[in-house]
Amino acid sequence: MKSEIIAVGSEMLTPYRQDTNSLYITEKLNEIGVLVAFKTIVGDRRKDLVRAVRTALERSDLLVMIGGLGPTEDDLTREAIADALSLTIKRDAQIVAALHARAAAWRITMPQNNLKQADLLEGATVLTNPNGSAPGQWLDVVYAGYRKLVMLLPGPPSECRPLFDAECIPRLREIIPPRHIARRTLRAAMIPESQADKLLAPIYTTYPDVETTILAHAGDIQLMLLCGKSNPEEARQRVDELAGRMEEALEDWLYSSEGETLEQIVLYYLGLRQATLAVAESCTGGLVAQRITSVPGASRSFLGGAVVYSNELKTAMAGVPADLIATHGAVSEEVAQALASGIRRRTGATIGLGITGIAGPTGGTDDKPVGLVYVAVSDAQKTDVLSRNFRGDRQRIREYASQCALDFVRRRLM
Repeated sequence: MKSEIIAVGSEMLTPYRQDTNSLYITEKLNEIGVLVAFKTIVGDRRKDLVRAVRTALERSDLLVMIGGLGPTEDDLTREAIADALSLTIKRDAQIVAALHARAAAWRITMPQNNLKQADLLEGATVLTNPNGSAPGQWLDVVYAGYRKLVMLLPGPPSECRPLFDAECIPRLREIIPPRHIARRTLRAAMIPESQADKLLAPIYTTYPDVETTILAHAGDIQLMLLCGKSNPEEARQRVDELAGRMEEALEDWLYSSEGETLEQIVLYYLGLRQATLAVAESCTGGLVAQRITSVPGASRSFLGGAVVYSNELKTAMAGVPADLIATHGAVSEEVAQALASGIRRRTGATIGLGITGIAGPTGGTDDKPVGLVYVAVSDAQKTDVLSRNFRGDRQRIREYASQCALDFVRRRLM
């Protein structure tokens, strides 16, 4: 069964409001084996809504409409469904009575426009909304010769989500044949998206029954595998088989087979080696420490560190010789090495991590452009350093640098 979600409301087409209900609805649909093929946000314009509904009904079996059931002039979901399906609308006496009773309980005079919430589509089943005044509606109709299920839900999350759980999920379970969805998320660090796809496309294209999605963000590749089958064991077997082949192809680019973050994996390896880590960060401004300390229990392996933004603090807190900075510059291989080894000695950590670079947008030169980053990892035996040139704005360069640094530690620990 192919499903679709339409979120209604012009406010969600501005930078100030987001549609979060559809994420919740998607998760709940997936739990009963229903995949969401399309999501749409439509403003409060009747013609646009009608067009969106008709498009959805042409390509999907199940349509969830969220929002537009209130009492105001721009609440047009009922009218749009009526236009799209050529249905009549009638005012339901029981809903009218419930609205009056609600107003009486609140000891307020009910405005007449509230009665709009009692308008019921022809053939619809009322979905009781104990958390608000606008009830939902359920339609089981035939459109263009095919059976379609349509659900109308109120927009506020405190109303939408409990109503969907209580009224829609039980009905869907009775209608939809049992189906189970298996998922896996693989993650790889510092491999370009194009290179990852070049390695993996010849593999995942041979599994047409497993939906494979590649997401890339600042040095992190997420490979999301999803398979729906009537038999849960068969779905899991297909996903695990594909995941195993992809893991082999990615080799040491892969850092997680179950969706863990890179900082979680670094802490796992630190614990496994009974090792500790300290950091001296310049251009990342504490971002690496923030990521590590966001993981519960990080204190068992992470000692802490310093944000050594100025040259003076590089010397005072990480022991970087002032003449080294003067000779090679704060952004250099030599200073990165000194940061890593210095913070390791100062804190007594097993491993020291040093990061220095030019995050921009100013400060770059021909020899040392914006985006140049040096990362060093030091233990009692040796100190290694690598350099990278990252592109993008200041935030993107900092995110890439933190990802690169954590991956460098991971590889040392491996």
